[in-house]
Amino acid sequence: MGGALSTRRFLIRDRDTKFTDTFDEVFRSEGIRVIRAPVRAPQANAYAERWVGTLRRECLDWILILDRRNLEAVVREYLEHYNTHRPHRGLDLRPPCPELAELGSTPVARRQGVRRQDRLGGLIHEYTMAA
Repeated sequence: MGGALSTRRFLIRDRDTKFTDTFDEVFRSEGIRVIRAPVRAPQANAYAERWVGTLRRECLDWILILDRRNLEAVVREYLEHYNTHRPHRGLDLRPPCPELAELGSTPVARRQGVRRQDRLGGLIHEYTMAA
């Protein structure tokens, strides 16, 4: 899930009957590879669904997306925030990128105060110790 959007594009979906061959063909015509979840594996798609839910709740539900280019820019910015700053419960409230999580943790930095950086036009606020 990390990093910028790549040139590899794929759609992971479950095997629900509402997804017809025509549905898949729309994506294939755009050069997107369709990957179906394994049979009788209900948890196989859980991580992807959790990520999409987080992206929607914390970001996309609050922003009016104008076009595809705008969507890609917003998701790219949110991915950077998600991987470098946002705390994750499974990681003891640290971001996935540990070297960035340790920045600003020195006693000198704590005495200097806190700096706020706005992302996505102020939708997300990131706080770090001032250098």
